[in-house]
Amino acid sequence: MNYLEESTAVSEIDRRVLQTIVETANDHFFIVSGDGQIVDISPGAEAVYGVSREELLSSSVQQLQAAGVLKPSITMEVMRTRRPAQLMQVTGTGRRVIAEAYPVFVDGKLERIISRSRDLTDLQLLQDEYALLQKRFSEHLKRSQAAPDAEEQALDDALDNLQVRSSVMREIALLLKRVAPSDANVLMLGESGVGKTAFAKQLHRWSQRCGGPFIDVNCAAIPENLFESEMFGYQPGAFSGAARQGKAGLLEQAEGGTLFLDEIGELPLLMQTKLLKVIQDGSLTRLGDTRSRKVNFRLVVATNQDLGKQVEAGLFRLDLYYRLNVIPVTLPPLRDRREDIPDLVEACLNRLNQRYGRQKILDTRVWSTLMGSEWPGNVRELENWLERAWLSSPTDQIEVPAALPHAEQHPTNLPSVPPASSTVALEPQETLKQYLARLERETLEMLCHKLPSTYAIAERLGISQSSVVRRLQRYGIKVAK
Repeated sequence: MNYLEESTAVSEIDRRVLQTIVETANDHFFIVSGDGQIVDISPGAEAVYGVSREELLSSSVQQLQAAGVLKPSITMEVMRTRRPAQLMQVTGTGRRVIAEAYPVFVDGKLERIISRSRDLTDLQLLQDEYALLQKRFSEHLKRSQAAPDAEEQALDDALDNLQVRSSVMREIALLLKRVAPSDANVLMLGESGVGKTAFAKQLHRWSQRCGGPFIDVNCAAIPENLFESEMFGYQPGAFSGAARQGKAGLLEQAEGGTLFLDEIGELPLLMQTKLLKVIQDGSLTRLGDTRSRKVNFRLVVATNQDLGKQVEAGLFRLDLYYRLNVIPVTLPPLRDRREDIPDLVEACLNRLNQRYGRQKILDTRVWSTLMGSEWPGNVRELENWLERAWLSSPTDQIEVPAALPHAEQHPTNLPSVPPASSTVALEPQETLKQYLARLERETLEMLCHKLPSTYAIAERLGISQSSVVRRLQRYGIKVAK
């Protein structure tokens, strides 16, 4: 007779409801007495832990930990601290599970510990398969020497204002374009300023939710005491100063669209728990309300932190991490994709000219600075530098400002355009895009006569061989034999 059958404190209906929940849940439940004796388990637990149901019911958590079945026992942690706990377990069968446990007190006495575990082994296998597919896709692009295929051409047509020329960024863009039609959660990783928000917006434009809103939330910018009311909304009179008509939170505002949570690593632990519940249940409850509301949005999150280390430090929930880390996308820093700098500069310069109502161009000597800097602040720093240079230039030709952050401290030898000594002049009526294309074509023509292969040209320019092939085909240039 199990715990639910012997209990006399609940009605027959309630007993059957509880029994159905325990026996049909995807999670594996343990009900343990206050001294550690197991009084009931869900049927699937024996397969995960490698011990029969009968053996488990006749054991204590102390015995199971000593035997290596529970490594470690989360129930014993709750018995020690008298507080809820969460940890990663490795079972006797070698499976990895997330375990959570909660104490049950009656008149101040610890009577029961309810624990549930979720098997992560299958999820990890799927993630490993995804990583392998990504690796194979990357190798395929590097080997390819053919003309841009239909997918590449479709990507060029669909990129809008997203400036990606480097092979690594095109791979990322292709991946996002492929996953955009699904509702899978996307985790964007990378240094501050690499363009995570821009890629999240592009993902939204490619998705089936493009007609809905794109709600951009910086988790680090909302004070913790206002977080719940801002994210989940509130009812009239929920707290002092609340609007009389109440307010829909940011999660509700994202209905039918995309919710982008930037700096997700700064999300308070309490809000992490509430967000996890929203993801699992697809519903939320406003502050001061008792009624749950259905929500339907696509979740994209971003961070420049190592969430794995935050999980280890107890600052980020492990189960939320696995919920968010369905499609992980890492954006490389600008210093590792210098091929993107010319297009980024051109786009930024066009915006500045439009914003300030003057048509300024770059002095050719500026390019050695732009291509040679390490740009630790990435695209954001590049754009800020260009705006300072634009504003400080008294004429319509932008020159290098007096103060040059980073450019002289971290010189590189990765020229994609002629260096400062170049005397190539801007032709009358020639746009910046046409000017840069001409310099690129002339540089490639010169290297094709000096170097024996596209691989040698790629090594000389510091770009991928497939990028060299695409550029040569674009301009109709062939390597001289």
